[in-house]
Amino acid sequence: MEVYNTIIRRKQTFQPREPGKIGIYVCGPTTYNYIHLGNARPMVFFDTVRRYFKYKGYEVAYIQNFTDMDDKIISRAREEGIDPLVLAGNYIAEYFKDSDSLNVLRADHHPKVSEHIPDVIAMVDTLVQNGSAYVVDGDVYFEVKKFAGYGKLSGRAVEDMRAGARVDVDGRKRDPVDFALWKSAKPGEPSWDSPWGPGRPGWHIECSAMSLKYLGTNFDIHGGGFDLIFPHHENEIAQSEAATGEPFARYWMHNGFITVNEEKMSKSLGNFFLVRDILAKYPGELVRFFLLSTHYRSPLDFDDEKLSAAGRGLERIKTSMRLLNEALAKPEGKESAETDAEFGAALDSFNDSFEAAMDDDFNTALAISVIFDLAREVNTAVQRLGPVLPPSLRAALLKAKGLFNTFNEVIGIFKAEQNTGEVLLDGVPGNAGGLAEGLLDLIIEVRQEARKKKDWAVADRIRDGIKDLGIILEDTPQGVRWKKQL
Repeated sequence: MEVYNTIIRRKQTFQPREPGKIGIYVCGPTTYNYIHLGNARPMVFFDTVRRYFKYKGYEVAYIQNFTDMDDKIISRAREEGIDPLVLAGNYIAEYFKDSDSLNVLRADHHPKVSEHIPDVIAMVDTLVQNGSAYVVDGDVYFEVKKFAGYGKLSGRAVEDMRAGARVDVDGRKRDPVDFALWKSAKPGEPSWDSPWGPGRPGWHIECSAMSLKYLGTNFDIHGGGFDLIFPHHENEIAQSEAATGEPFARYWMHNGFITVNEEKMSKSLGNFFLVRDILAKYPGELVRFFLLSTHYRSPLDFDDEKLSAAGRGLERIKTSMRLLNEALAKPEGKESAETDAEFGAALDSFNDSFEAAMDDDFNTALAISVIFDLAREVNTAVQRLGPVLPPSLRAALLKAKGLFNTFNEVIGIFKAEQNTGEVLLDGVPGNAGGLAEGLLDLIIEVRQEARKKKDWAVADRIRDGIKDLGIILEDTPQGVRWKKQL
């Protein structure tokens, strides 16, 4: 497996700290609002990374934090007249609603900053005691010049950073590039007691303290968005390695920006999209599919047309899976000359192709193309079927169904039955025997009877009424098929 490591700026062969085990830490959101599309991309991508490692047989410890104490949280809470931790807790609950819609599995731990203050204080105290940090009027700053490797992740030179520092930088700092580890209490703000007086953590120290607590030093993967490389992750490295004397994380992975009409998404440009608003228009499985349809390190441009185009691609996969299930519901018949022996042989290559894509720096776009190839092979096979299903073709179709389920375990575009892992299509199992599909079959049968009687008014009323409910009926030479409208 090859993984692009930001700190060396190239792909390298992945080697875990401990054979058979993986430790992953991903920076989570600051919980003062609903999550936006930029938050959703790392959520979905690193969830897929975790899923793939599990598929490969690794034991995965997956940690994603919540920053529930921050200047933005305090400001928003003041506006709303509530306690900052209550505000943060409310938005953490809303986060899980959105993440569930995106089929993001829960992390093994979701640590909150407010619940790890003793760990933060202990780490800051270590840095003060070993001379890496200094105290000024109850504030504690990390002294950047004491850490020789500063800038190794971002590639920035300290002199350039110093030259670009604002004129109004805090004059109490020994150097403009020094950053806060602990902030002294201000009137009306939450605070905790510490050796330097009441206060609260700086932003960067939080993730260091929590990742080291749950994963230890030199853990495998630290992930987040490209915008976190500097200063957040750069500062994490400096303070963590200064505190422990050991390498912090082995591999640094960063996903690319979300753009809107090829401009970076930002509030100032008015092109800022909340996931909650997008989910009001599109199903979560489509949003997830869209986010994974481009390689994670590439920018991803968002607009309604691109999402609709992704929806058409996703519907092709769903249609193929429905056709497969319909074929498997046919009665078994004798082998015939029409049985396509090549279909079963072709299936053998898909698993290798899927793994090759994911092993190449988690290329989800290429992995999804393998699923499209599988769908095309399934469509070709089932379109040749008559009223019965030959045993050899049944075995091949069951194998194809297993591939769909397995690939979905990794990509996660469809929710699955908890016990069987079988894909759920439109909220029901992929087999044809579910109540919802049975009712649809009955409605389609009634419409077909109306068509035979040339009662076009009733037939059209059924078709249009079903469409209003989000189901499209298609009359094909092989019979009537239905699909969910996106």
